[in-house]
Amino acid sequence: MDNQPPEIKFNTYTGNKVLGVLNRFNPNKDIPAKGKNRQIERNGSSSGKRRDRDDSAHNETGGEEASPYSLVDLVLHYLASNLEKFCWKRPDGSLSLHAAAAFPQEVAERLLQTMADQGMLNEGTVGIFRGNQLRLKHAYIRKAKISAVAFLRAFCHHKLVELDATGASSGLSVTNLLNALSSNKWIRGNLQRLILQPQAVALEHHEEGCFSRFSGLRSLSITNVLFCNKDLADVASLPHLERLDISDTFVSDITVLLECKDRLKYLTMHNLEFLNIGTTRLLKVIKELTCLIHLDISTEMRNRSDMASCLLEENGILPNLVSLDISGRKHLTDRAVEAFITQHPQMQFIGLLNTGAGYSELLYGDGNLKVTGEANQTQIMEALQRYSDRAIFVQEALFHLVSQTEVMDEPNPKMLKLVVIGMNNHPADLSLQEAACCCVYHLTKDCLSTGMPVRLLAVVTQQLLEAMSRFTDEPQLQKRCVYALCNDKIMKEVPFNRFLAAKVLMRCLCFHEDEITRDRAVALLSIMTSQISAVQKSLLCSEIAVIRALLHTVHQKTILSMTDNTFIFTLLNLINLTKDVPITCHQFIQNQGLELFMKVLEINVAAVKELLAQFMIKDFISQLCKFMQSEDYLVRSFAAQIAAYLVFWEDATWTLDSSLRESLREQLVTDLYLSIWEMRAFGDVFTLVCLARELCWLWFPIWSSFVHEF
Repeated sequence: MDNQPPEIKFNTYTGNKVLGVLNRFNPNKDIPAKGKNRQIERNGSSSGKRRDRDDSAHNETGGEEASPYSLVDLVLHYLASNLEKFCWKRPDGSLSLHAAAAFPQEVAERLLQTMADQGMLNEGTVGIFRGNQLRLKHAYIRKAKISAVAFLRAFCHHKLVELDATGASSGLSVTNLLNALSSNKWIRGNLQRLILQPQAVALEHHEEGCFSRFSGLRSLSITNVLFCNKDLADVASLPHLERLDISDTFVSDITVLLECKDRLKYLTMHNLEFLNIGTTRLLKVIKELTCLIHLDISTEMRNRSDMASCLLEENGILPNLVSLDISGRKHLTDRAVEAFITQHPQMQFIGLLNTGAGYSELLYGDGNLKVTGEANQTQIMEALQRYSDRAIFVQEALFHLVSQTEVMDEPNPKMLKLVVIGMNNHPADLSLQEAACCCVYHLTKDCLSTGMPVRLLAVVTQQLLEAMSRFTDEPQLQKRCVYALCNDKIMKEVPFNRFLAAKVLMRCLCFHEDEITRDRAVALLSIMTSQISAVQKSLLCSEIAVIRALLHTVHQKTILSMTDNTFIFTLLNLINLTKDVPITCHQFIQNQGLELFMKVLEINVAAVKELLAQFMIKDFISQLCKFMQSEDYLVRSFAAQIAAYLVFWEDATWTLDSSLRESLREQLVTDLYLSIWEMRAFGDVFTLVCLARELCWLWFPIWSSFVHEF
């Protein structure tokens, strides 16, 4: 989820250095402990097992963002971004690394994760994992856009012990993935951890016995798929199964889990909508699962089941339990929860979000017992950390966090990071994004942003821009994002995509009517348009009628005789967008920009005229002519600006000899083009009105100097 490291220009020397660093990489020395991608189960256990890579970031306090990027991170990002330059292309279009590139296993695994995190795993790029150049044991292919054939060729010859295929595209179905994995005898006997969670509900039937083929499985997470009772029976027969997650599946009866009651330690049954064996029978089954140390029966659905309250009242149930999640189960009381904890003194976590409980001192959540809930910041942050993959729970936590962050007086990088992780994991959830944007604003406003690491703010900024890009027609979200972006530290110190920022701000300016939002958007846009290239300006103005919108603002302000900050920033945008960009200048002329400018100029130029008489001194004019011949272009340019005011104004203002005026005029016009190019950097209004009449595409310095006059 981290923002991308800075770009490095590619050349042969750099490429060789990249390969050299990775070939000499020492994983024991070069990977910090928190960078080894230790994983955390969805239940939040801290048993020392491998943990989910996304969740590992949750426990960080923002310290990583405050540190420079490691050399390995920089090199891996560079390699992933320039992959084609290190590869040759096979006839089928897939890529293969050059023969000289052979990395240690840990490097290969981190490269795979880097590519997955950047959304670069596709039919072509995944080809580099064919053959034996890159060896894998732990494969992280989240959100990979690959087919079953590409998966088979790239990964199924490796000796995999772990596979995380969360969010894989529909082209890689669960059935096809399992069949591909089972083609390797070694994987069938040694694969220990498997995570299968499609982007959308996968309504496909699995072959009978497709899970029991993998006899070495210790941890299985299969969620959001057509997984039924017969499939659960197949899984229950696995001889080493310890962890099972069957959330959001079609299981209606868990009685078959009694077959593995002597080895099952972690059971997650979040949102089991079709579970219908009744509370009494369910508790009877759960009571016999005496080895359980974690149980999750949380729900996002509105139901009236008394499962959780009955579980809390059951004496002697689950004696080894250290983690219980009952979030979403309504009408629970602090008294019942405390009584259960008293019977289980070893408890380390209890989930109480959206239950009505969690308000007593024992359940505050700041001690050894961690609690998710909405009673205080500690509980809310714990919820954001543990439920980052559950949209409804994240949304609920953010709603409660909004009011908590309104009165923040100290920077809290950890809280901000948790908010942004929720945004990143659920980009299409409008309500969640709106609440998150509001929290981001509260956490970074005023001086709070000064205490935030730049790397973290870069991630925040990227998420805000992506939200604005996705929800272009949502004025409330646009407003909140614009407010959050109006931040000095973000604008001055944080690296982010200025082109994308200019694009979304232009759309906001063109399509939203809220005056405050428009005022802030046009101010931000003036910064963005001064920092992007001429090509990017052309692209922006070809997609969006921004010149027309800016001129409309100028017209309105002129009618009202308002020269406020919005007016000034609008002029600055026009200057920036037309600088060296003929196409935008053409749009300016087409939309009657010149006519509008002359009207504005007529209103504000009278004050300058009164000063001209003071310059009608012959010695001064002679010295001015000498300055216009100076070798220093700064002196030459400023002298030309003054001379143009004196020469091209109306005849009544010139009181000296007319021949002197003509001489000065000829000297100005002789170097017409040169004078314009020199003076545009300093911005003189009247000089360029006179000298640029025939060069309309250089009109922007007129605006620049006009702004200066204000």
